[in-house]
Amino acid sequence: MDDIPPTPHRTPTTITRRNLLGGALALGLLSSGCSIPVGLGSSQTRVKYWHFLGASDGVIMNGMVGAFAKENPALFVEENVLQWGEPFYTKVAMAGAGGRSPDVATFHLARLAGIGPGQILDPINLDLLAENGLRAEDFSPPIWERAHIDGVLYAVPFDAHPMVQYYNTDVCGRAGLLGGDGKLLPTKGTDQLLESLRKAKEALGGKPSLAFDALGLGTVGPWRVWSSLYAQSGGTLLSDDGTQITIDDAKALEVLAFMRTLGEEGLCDPTTDYGASVAAFQNGNAAFLWNGDWETTTFKLAKMPFSMARFPSVFGGASAQADCHVFVVPHQRARDPQVERATYRFIAYLVKNSADWAVAGHVPAYLPALEQPEYLALQPQSEYRSVITEVALDPQVWFAGSASRLWIEFGEAFSPVIGGTRTPEEGLALAKNALRRLMETPNPFPEER
Repeated sequence: MDDIPPTPHRTPTTITRRNLLGGALALGLLSSGCSIPVGLGSSQTRVKYWHFLGASDGVIMNGMVGAFAKENPALFVEENVLQWGEPFYTKVAMAGAGGRSPDVATFHLARLAGIGPGQILDPINLDLLAENGLRAEDFSPPIWERAHIDGVLYAVPFDAHPMVQYYNTDVCGRAGLLGGDGKLLPTKGTDQLLESLRKAKEALGGKPSLAFDALGLGTVGPWRVWSSLYAQSGGTLLSDDGTQITIDDAKALEVLAFMRTLGEEGLCDPTTDYGASVAAFQNGNAAFLWNGDWETTTFKLAKMPFSMARFPSVFGGASAQADCHVFVVPHQRARDPQVERATYRFIAYLVKNSADWAVAGHVPAYLPALEQPEYLALQPQSEYRSVITEVALDPQVWFAGSASRLWIEFGEAFSPVIGGTRTPEEGLALAKNALRRLMETPNPFPEER
Protein backbone atom coordinates (compact mmCIF):
# COMPACT_ATOMS: atom_id res chain seq x y z
CA MET A 1 0.00 0.00 0.00
CA ASP A 2 3.00 2.28 0.25
CA ASP A 3 3.39 2.11 -3.52
CA ILE A 4 0.22 3.27 -5.24
CA PRO A 5 0.75 3.08 -9.03
CA PRO A 6 -0.51 5.70 -11.49
CA THR A 7 -4.20 5.52 -12.33
CA PRO A 8 -4.93 4.36 -15.89
CA HIS A 9 -7.98 5.57 -17.78
CA ARG A 10 -10.79 3.10 -17.50
CA THR A 11 -14.46 3.53 -18.12
CA PRO A 12 -16.01 2.69 -14.73
CA THR A 13 -17.45 -0.80 -14.81
CA THR A 14 -20.19 -0.16 -12.30
CA ILE A 15 -21.91 2.67 -14.17
CA THR A 16 -22.67 3.32 -17.82
CA ARG A 17 -24.05 6.36 -19.57
CA ARG A 18 -27.22 4.49 -20.41
CA ASN A 19 -28.10 3.14 -16.99
CA LEU A 20 -26.75 5.87 -14.71
CA LEU A 21 -29.73 8.22 -14.64
CA GLY A 22 -32.23 5.39 -14.80
CA GLY A 23 -30.65 3.79 -11.78
CA ALA A 24 -30.68 7.11 -9.99
CA LEU A 25 -34.38 7.49 -10.57
CA ALA A 26 -35.02 3.97 -9.33
CA LEU A 27 -33.17 4.84 -6.13
CA GLY A 28 -35.06 8.12 -5.80
CA LEU A 29 -31.82 10.07 -5.47
CA LEU A 30 -32.07 12.76 -8.13
CA SER A 31 -33.18 15.43 -5.72
CA SER A 32 -31.32 14.35 -2.63
CA GLY A 33 -27.65 14.47 -3.56
CA CYS A 34 -27.03 11.95 -0.79
CA SER A 35 -24.18 9.50 -0.96
CA ILE A 36 -24.54 5.78 -0.54
CA PRO A 37 -22.40 4.56 2.36
CA VAL A 38 -19.83 1.84 1.69
CA GLY A 39 -18.30 -0.27 4.44
CA LEU A 40 -14.79 0.61 5.60
CA GLY A 41 -12.44 -2.25 6.25
CA SER A 42 -9.75 -1.87 8.89
CA SER A 43 -6.97 -2.39 6.32
CA GLN A 44 -8.17 0.29 3.91
CA THR A 45 -6.58 3.69 3.45
CA ARG A 46 -9.30 6.32 3.92
CA VAL A 47 -9.65 9.46 1.78
CA LYS A 48 -12.07 12.06 3.13
CA TYR A 49 -13.91 13.84 0.29
CA TRP A 50 -16.26 16.82 0.70
CA HIS A 51 -18.48 18.18 -2.06
CA PHE A 52 -21.71 20.11 -2.59
CA LEU A 53 -23.02 18.18 -5.60
CA GLY A 54 -26.74 17.44 -5.51
CA ALA A 55 -29.47 16.24 -7.88
CA SER A 56 -28.12 14.41 -10.94
CA ASP A 57 -24.61 15.74 -10.28
CA GLY A 58 -24.66 14.10 -6.87
CA VAL A 59 -25.91 10.80 -8.24
CA ILE A 60 -23.25 10.69 -10.94
CA MET A 61 -20.47 11.56 -8.49
CA ASN A 62 -21.67 8.89 -6.09
CA GLY A 63 -21.58 6.38 -8.93
CA MET A 64 -18.04 7.39 -9.85
CA VAL A 65 -16.92 7.08 -6.24
CA GLY A 66 -18.45 3.62 -6.15
CA ALA A 67 -16.71 2.66 -9.38
CA PHE A 68 -13.39 3.82 -7.96
CA ALA A 69 -13.99 1.68 -4.87
CA LYS A 70 -14.59 -1.40 -7.04
CA GLU A 71 -11.29 -0.93 -8.84
CA ASN A 72 -9.32 0.09 -5.74
CA PRO A 73 -10.37 -2.22 -2.88
CA ALA A 74 -7.43 -1.11 -0.74
CA LEU A 75 -8.74 2.47 -0.69
CA PHE A 76 -11.90 3.89 0.82
CA VAL A 77 -13.41 7.26 -0.08
CA GLU A 78 -15.54 8.76 2.66
CA GLU A 79 -17.95 10.91 0.65
CA ASN A 80 -19.62 13.78 2.51
CA VAL A 81 -22.23 15.93 0.75
CA LEU A 82 -22.63 19.41 2.24
CA GLN A 83 -24.95 22.33 1.50
CA TRP A 84 -24.24 24.13 -1.77
CA GLY A 85 -23.18 27.77 -1.85
CA GLU A 86 -21.87 30.01 0.91
CA PRO A 87 -22.35 27.45 3.74
CA PHE A 88 -20.01 25.02 1.96
CA TYR A 89 -17.20 27.53 1.52
CA THR A 90 -17.57 28.77 5.08
CA LYS A 91 -17.27 25.23 6.41
CA VAL A 92 -14.21 24.49 4.25
CA ALA A 93 -12.62 27.76 5.34
CA MET A 94 -13.20 27.01 9.01
CA ALA A 95 -11.85 23.48 8.64
CA GLY A 96 -8.83 24.66 6.66
CA ALA A 97 -7.98 27.40 9.13
CA GLY A 98 -8.09 24.85 11.92
CA GLY A 99 -6.15 22.22 10.01
CA ARG A 100 -9.02 19.72 10.38
CA SER A 101 -9.87 19.47 6.72
CA PRO A 102 -10.91 16.69 4.39
CA ASP A 103 -8.22 15.31 2.09
CA VAL A 104 -9.90 16.61 -1.05
CA ALA A 105 -12.88 18.84 -1.85
CA THR A 106 -14.79 19.99 -4.89
CA PHE A 107 -14.63 23.76 -5.40
CA HIS A 108 -15.80 26.33 -7.91
CA LEU A 109 -12.78 27.71 -9.73
CA ALA A 110 -13.98 31.29 -9.36
CA ARG A 111 -13.88 30.88 -5.57
CA LEU A 112 -10.20 29.94 -5.60
CA ALA A 113 -8.81 33.46 -5.23
CA GLY A 114 -11.10 34.30 -2.33
CA ILE A 115 -10.58 31.09 -0.36
CA GLY A 116 -7.32 30.00 -1.88
CA PRO A 117 -3.64 30.38 -1.03
CA GLY A 118 -2.49 30.37 2.52
CA GLN A 119 -4.45 29.18 5.48
CA ILE A 120 -7.38 27.52 3.70
CA LEU A 121 -5.96 25.52 0.78
CA ASP A 122 -2.61 23.84 0.23
CA PRO A 123 -0.81 23.85 -3.16
CA ILE A 124 -1.31 20.89 -5.46
CA ASN A 125 1.46 18.30 -5.24
CA LEU A 126 2.86 18.42 -8.79
CA ASP A 127 4.94 15.26 -8.32
CA LEU A 128 1.89 13.19 -7.34
CA LEU A 129 -0.10 14.74 -10.16
CA ALA A 130 2.56 13.65 -12.65
CA GLU A 131 2.85 10.25 -11.02
CA ASN A 132 -0.81 9.70 -11.83
CA GLY A 133 -0.44 10.79 -15.43
CA LEU A 134 -1.98 14.27 -15.31
CA ARG A 135 -0.09 16.88 -17.35
CA ALA A 136 -0.65 20.60 -17.82
CA GLU A 137 -1.01 20.19 -21.59
CA ASP A 138 -3.96 17.84 -21.13
CA PHE A 139 -6.19 20.57 -19.68
CA SER A 140 -8.04 23.54 -21.16
CA PRO A 141 -5.39 26.31 -21.20
CA PRO A 142 -7.51 29.17 -19.77
CA ILE A 143 -8.87 26.94 -17.00
CA TRP A 144 -5.46 25.50 -16.15
CA GLU A 145 -3.99 29.02 -16.02
CA ARG A 146 -6.79 30.25 -13.75
CA ALA A 147 -6.16 27.33 -11.37
CA HIS A 148 -2.90 29.07 -10.41
CA ILE A 149 -2.51 31.84 -7.86
CA ASP A 150 0.75 33.81 -8.12
CA GLY A 151 2.21 31.03 -10.25
CA VAL A 152 1.30 28.24 -7.81
CA LEU A 153 -1.23 25.53 -8.75
CA TYR A 154 -4.01 25.29 -6.15
CA ALA A 155 -6.64 23.27 -8.04
CA VAL A 156 -6.99 20.39 -10.49
CA PRO A 157 -9.61 21.29 -13.15
CA PHE A 158 -12.53 18.90 -13.59
CA ASP A 159 -15.02 20.63 -15.89
CA ALA A 160 -16.57 23.83 -17.15
CA HIS A 161 -20.27 24.51 -16.81
CA PRO A 162 -20.85 27.30 -19.34
CA MET A 163 -23.86 29.23 -20.51
CA VAL A 164 -25.39 27.34 -23.43
CA GLN A 165 -28.36 27.70 -25.75
CA TYR A 166 -31.07 25.07 -25.34
CA TYR A 167 -33.51 24.92 -28.23
CA ASN A 168 -36.85 23.23 -28.83
CA THR A 169 -36.40 21.26 -32.04
CA ASP A 170 -40.13 21.21 -32.86
CA VAL A 171 -40.60 24.97 -32.52
CA CYS A 172 -37.33 25.77 -34.29
CA GLY A 173 -38.27 23.37 -37.08
CA ARG A 174 -41.58 25.16 -37.63
CA ALA A 175 -39.73 28.48 -37.64
CA GLY A 176 -37.27 27.29 -40.29
CA LEU A 177 -34.28 27.60 -37.99
CA LEU A 178 -32.86 24.09 -38.39
CA GLY A 179 -30.43 22.87 -41.01
CA GLY A 180 -30.67 19.71 -43.04
CA ASP A 181 -29.02 17.78 -40.21
CA GLY A 182 -31.74 18.83 -37.79
CA LYS A 183 -29.39 21.08 -35.84
CA LEU A 184 -29.86 24.77 -35.11
CA LEU A 185 -28.46 27.05 -37.77
CA PRO A 186 -25.83 29.26 -36.11
CA THR A 187 -26.28 33.02 -36.00
CA LYS A 188 -23.63 35.72 -36.05
CA GLY A 189 -24.17 39.20 -34.69
CA THR A 190 -27.19 40.99 -33.27
CA ASP A 191 -29.24 41.17 -36.47
CA GLN A 192 -29.14 37.44 -37.22
CA LEU A 193 -29.93 36.50 -33.63
CA LEU A 194 -32.83 38.94 -33.36
CA GLU A 195 -34.26 37.67 -36.66
CA SER A 196 -34.04 34.10 -35.39
CA LEU A 197 -35.83 35.04 -32.17
CA ARG A 198 -38.54 36.89 -34.09
CA LYS A 199 -39.21 33.89 -36.33
CA ALA A 200 -39.45 31.62 -33.31
CA LYS A 201 -41.80 34.09 -31.61
CA GLU A 202 -44.05 33.99 -34.66
CA ALA A 203 -44.01 30.17 -34.62
CA LEU A 204 -45.11 30.34 -30.97
CA GLY A 205 -48.09 32.51 -31.79
CA GLY A 206 -46.57 35.67 -30.35
CA LYS A 207 -45.18 34.26 -27.12
CA PRO A 208 -41.66 35.29 -26.09
CA SER A 209 -39.30 32.91 -27.84
CA LEU A 210 -36.40 33.23 -25.38
CA ALA A 211 -36.38 32.33 -21.70
CA PHE A 212 -33.78 33.09 -19.05
CA ASP A 213 -34.01 34.14 -15.42
CA ALA A 214 -34.36 37.90 -15.62
CA LEU A 215 -36.11 38.72 -12.36
CA GLY A 216 -36.37 37.51 -8.80
CA LEU A 217 -34.66 37.54 -5.44
CA GLY A 218 -30.94 37.01 -5.94
CA THR A 219 -31.33 36.63 -9.69
CA VAL A 220 -28.05 36.08 -11.55
CA GLY A 221 -29.35 35.49 -15.08
CA PRO A 222 -28.73 39.09 -16.18
CA TRP A 223 -25.11 38.79 -15.02
CA ARG A 224 -24.59 35.51 -16.88
CA VAL A 225 -26.01 36.90 -20.12
CA TRP A 226 -24.22 40.26 -19.84
CA SER A 227 -20.91 38.63 -18.87
CA SER A 228 -21.05 36.29 -21.88
CA LEU A 229 -21.86 39.05 -24.37
CA TYR A 230 -19.50 41.61 -22.85
CA ALA A 231 -16.62 39.12 -22.94
CA GLN A 232 -17.37 38.48 -26.62
CA SER A 233 -16.73 42.16 -27.29
CA GLY A 234 -13.33 41.91 -25.64
CA GLY A 235 -14.34 43.81 -22.54
CA THR A 236 -12.83 43.24 -19.12
CA LEU A 237 -14.10 43.90 -15.62
CA LEU A 238 -10.97 44.41 -13.55
CA SER A 239 -7.23 44.70 -14.00
CA ASP A 240 -5.21 41.49 -13.66
CA ASP A 241 -4.34 42.31 -10.07
CA GLY A 242 -7.98 43.08 -9.23
CA THR A 243 -7.27 46.61 -8.03
CA GLN A 244 -8.68 48.71 -10.90
CA ILE A 245 -12.07 48.73 -12.65
CA THR A 246 -11.46 48.34 -16.38
CA ILE A 247 -15.03 48.25 -17.69
CA ASP A 248 -15.31 49.69 -21.21
CA ASP A 249 -18.47 51.78 -20.91
CA ALA A 250 -19.20 51.81 -24.64
CA LYS A 251 -19.02 48.01 -24.93
CA ALA A 252 -20.91 47.46 -21.69
CA LEU A 253 -23.72 49.79 -22.75
CA GLU A 254 -23.97 48.20 -26.19
CA VAL A 255 -24.60 44.85 -24.53
CA LEU A 256 -27.15 46.32 -22.12
CA ALA A 257 -28.97 48.06 -24.98
CA PHE A 258 -29.23 44.71 -26.75
CA MET A 259 -30.57 43.05 -23.61
CA ARG A 260 -33.14 45.83 -23.29
CA THR A 261 -34.22 45.21 -26.90
CA LEU A 262 -35.00 41.60 -25.98
CA GLY A 263 -37.48 42.83 -23.40
CA GLU A 264 -38.90 45.74 -25.44
CA GLU A 265 -39.71 43.51 -28.42
CA GLY A 266 -41.24 40.82 -26.27
CA LEU A 267 -38.59 38.34 -27.38
CA CYS A 268 -38.03 37.43 -23.74
CA ASP A 269 -40.26 37.79 -20.69
CA PRO A 270 -38.44 40.12 -18.27
CA THR A 271 -40.67 39.01 -15.37
CA THR A 272 -39.53 35.37 -15.26
CA ASP A 273 -37.43 34.00 -12.44
CA TYR A 274 -35.19 30.93 -12.69
CA GLY A 275 -37.89 28.32 -12.13
CA ALA A 276 -40.33 30.00 -14.50
CA SER A 277 -37.75 30.22 -17.27
CA VAL A 278 -36.96 26.50 -17.04
CA ALA A 279 -40.67 25.65 -16.93
CA ALA A 280 -41.46 27.83 -19.94
CA PHE A 281 -38.91 25.97 -22.02
CA GLN A 282 -39.83 22.54 -20.70
CA ASN A 283 -43.51 23.12 -21.41
CA GLY A 284 -42.88 24.22 -25.00
CA ASN A 285 -43.74 27.85 -24.34
CA ALA A 286 -40.29 29.09 -25.39
CA ALA A 287 -38.10 28.11 -28.30
CA PHE A 288 -34.81 28.93 -26.56
CA LEU A 289 -33.41 28.87 -23.05
CA TRP A 290 -30.17 30.58 -22.07
CA ASN A 291 -28.87 28.83 -19.00
CA GLY A 292 -26.02 26.77 -17.67
CA ASP A 293 -25.54 23.26 -19.01
CA TRP A 294 -26.77 21.65 -15.78
CA GLU A 295 -30.46 21.50 -16.84
CA THR A 296 -29.69 18.83 -19.45
CA THR A 297 -31.00 16.05 -17.23
CA THR A 298 -34.20 17.96 -16.48
CA PHE A 299 -35.20 18.06 -20.13
CA LYS A 300 -34.03 14.53 -20.90
CA LEU A 301 -36.18 13.17 -18.11
CA ALA A 302 -39.11 15.25 -19.38
CA LYS A 303 -38.66 13.57 -22.80
CA MET A 304 -39.20 16.88 -24.55
CA PRO A 305 -37.91 17.63 -28.07
CA PHE A 306 -34.76 19.62 -27.45
CA SER A 307 -31.11 19.92 -28.25
CA MET A 308 -28.26 22.23 -27.24
CA ALA A 309 -25.70 24.48 -28.89
CA ARG A 310 -23.04 26.92 -27.85
CA PHE A 311 -24.16 30.29 -26.59
CA PRO A 312 -24.67 32.47 -29.68
CA SER A 313 -21.88 34.68 -30.99
CA VAL A 314 -23.28 38.21 -30.90
CA PHE A 315 -20.51 40.74 -30.32
CA GLY A 316 -17.58 39.39 -32.29
CA GLY A 317 -16.23 36.60 -30.11
CA ALA A 318 -17.72 33.24 -29.23
CA SER A 319 -17.09 33.03 -25.50
CA ALA A 320 -19.64 32.11 -22.87
CA GLN A 321 -19.73 32.86 -19.16
CA ALA A 322 -18.67 29.83 -17.18
CA ASP A 323 -17.50 28.60 -13.85
CA CYS A 324 -15.68 25.32 -13.33
CA HIS A 325 -15.62 22.51 -10.83
CA VAL A 326 -12.13 21.76 -9.58
CA PHE A 327 -10.51 19.58 -6.93
CA VAL A 328 -8.60 21.24 -4.10
CA VAL A 329 -6.69 19.97 -1.07
CA PRO A 330 -7.74 21.96 2.01
CA HIS A 331 -4.97 22.76 4.45
CA GLN A 332 -3.91 20.11 6.95
CA ARG A 333 -1.25 20.64 9.62
CA ALA A 334 0.21 17.18 9.01
CA ARG A 335 -0.72 15.35 5.82
CA ASP A 336 -0.30 11.56 5.90
CA PRO A 337 1.91 10.62 2.88
CA GLN A 338 0.01 7.40 2.22
CA VAL A 339 -3.36 9.14 2.33
CA GLU A 340 -2.00 11.93 0.14
CA ARG A 341 -0.93 9.46 -2.55
CA ALA A 342 -4.32 7.77 -2.37
CA THR A 343 -6.00 11.19 -2.68
CA TYR A 344 -4.20 11.97 -5.92
CA ARG A 345 -5.01 8.54 -7.29
CA PHE A 346 -8.68 9.28 -6.60
CA ILE A 347 -8.49 12.75 -8.22
CA ALA A 348 -6.80 11.31 -11.31
CA TYR A 349 -9.43 8.59 -11.62
CA LEU A 350 -12.26 11.15 -11.62
CA VAL A 351 -10.50 13.43 -14.10
CA LYS A 352 -9.60 10.65 -16.53
CA ASN A 353 -13.14 9.30 -16.41
CA SER A 354 -14.81 12.70 -16.74
CA ALA A 355 -16.76 11.51 -19.78
CA ASP A 356 -18.99 9.85 -17.18
CA TRP A 357 -19.33 13.15 -15.35
CA ALA A 358 -20.44 14.80 -18.61
CA VAL A 359 -23.72 12.86 -18.58
CA ALA A 360 -25.37 15.71 -16.66
CA GLY A 361 -24.13 18.34 -19.12
CA HIS A 362 -20.76 19.63 -17.90
CA VAL A 363 -17.83 19.83 -20.33
CA PRO A 364 -14.68 17.96 -19.22
CA ALA A 365 -11.68 20.24 -18.70
CA TYR A 366 -9.44 17.22 -19.40
CA LEU A 367 -8.97 17.49 -23.17
CA PRO A 368 -8.37 13.76 -23.89
CA ALA A 369 -11.87 13.05 -22.54
CA LEU A 370 -13.37 15.23 -25.28
CA GLU A 371 -12.05 12.83 -27.92
CA GLN A 372 -13.21 9.60 -26.28
CA PRO A 373 -15.91 7.79 -28.28
CA GLU A 374 -18.11 7.46 -25.21
CA TYR A 375 -18.10 11.25 -24.76
CA LEU A 376 -18.68 12.01 -28.43
CA ALA A 377 -21.67 9.65 -28.33
CA LEU A 378 -23.33 11.81 -25.66
CA GLN A 379 -26.06 13.88 -27.27
CA PRO A 380 -26.56 16.76 -27.04
CA GLN A 381 -23.79 17.17 -24.45
CA SER A 382 -20.93 16.88 -26.92
CA GLU A 383 -22.42 19.52 -29.26
CA TYR A 384 -20.97 22.47 -27.33
CA ARG A 385 -17.64 20.94 -26.24
CA SER A 386 -15.54 23.44 -28.23
CA VAL A 387 -16.42 26.16 -25.71
CA ILE A 388 -13.96 24.62 -23.25
CA THR A 389 -11.13 26.80 -24.60
CA GLU A 390 -13.30 29.94 -24.91
CA VAL A 391 -14.81 30.23 -21.47
CA ALA A 392 -15.39 33.67 -19.97
CA LEU A 393 -14.17 33.27 -16.39
CA ASP A 394 -14.71 35.61 -13.45
CA PRO A 395 -11.86 37.87 -12.32
CA GLN A 396 -9.61 36.53 -9.56
CA VAL A 397 -11.17 38.38 -6.64
CA TRP A 398 -12.72 37.07 -3.44
CA PHE A 399 -16.25 38.36 -4.19
CA ALA A 400 -16.63 36.59 -7.57
CA GLY A 401 -17.86 33.12 -8.48
CA SER A 402 -20.97 31.01 -8.08
CA ALA A 403 -23.39 32.25 -5.42
CA SER A 404 -21.23 35.39 -5.06
CA ARG A 405 -22.15 38.98 -4.33
CA LEU A 406 -20.73 40.04 -7.70
CA TRP A 407 -23.29 37.98 -9.60
CA ILE A 408 -26.19 39.09 -7.42
CA GLU A 409 -25.26 42.79 -7.41
CA PHE A 410 -24.87 42.91 -11.20
CA GLY A 411 -28.05 40.88 -11.62
CA GLU A 412 -30.00 43.38 -9.53
CA ALA A 413 -28.52 46.31 -11.47
CA PHE A 414 -29.29 44.87 -14.91
CA SER A 415 -32.65 43.15 -14.35
CA PRO A 416 -34.71 46.39 -14.61
CA VAL A 417 -32.83 47.28 -17.80
CA ILE A 418 -34.30 44.20 -19.47
CA GLY A 419 -37.74 45.13 -18.12
CA GLY A 420 -37.48 48.69 -19.42
CA THR A 421 -37.74 50.45 -16.05
CA ARG A 422 -34.06 51.43 -15.95
CA THR A 423 -31.84 52.78 -18.71
CA PRO A 424 -28.64 50.99 -19.69
CA GLU A 425 -26.68 53.98 -18.37
CA GLU A 426 -28.42 53.78 -15.00
CA GLY A 427 -27.89 50.02 -14.80
CA LEU A 428 -24.20 50.29 -15.58
CA ALA A 429 -23.70 53.07 -13.04
CA LEU A 430 -25.32 50.98 -10.31
CA ALA A 431 -23.22 47.96 -11.25
CA LYS A 432 -19.99 49.95 -11.13
CA ASN A 433 -20.92 51.44 -7.75
CA ALA A 434 -21.58 47.95 -6.42
CA LEU A 435 -18.24 46.80 -7.80
CA ARG A 436 -16.45 49.64 -6.03
CA ARG A 437 -18.12 48.73 -2.72
CA LEU A 438 -17.09 45.11 -3.09
CA MET A 439 -13.50 46.10 -3.87
CA GLU A 440 -13.40 48.21 -0.71
CA THR A 441 -14.73 45.39 1.47
CA PRO A 442 -11.99 43.32 3.12
CA ASN A 443 -11.69 39.67 2.18
CA PRO A 444 -13.30 37.79 5.11
CA PHE A 445 -10.91 34.86 4.65
CA PRO A 446 -7.21 35.01 5.58
CA GLU A 447 -4.73 35.22 2.72
CA GLU A 448 -1.56 34.02 4.42
CA ARG A 449 -0.56 31.65 7.17
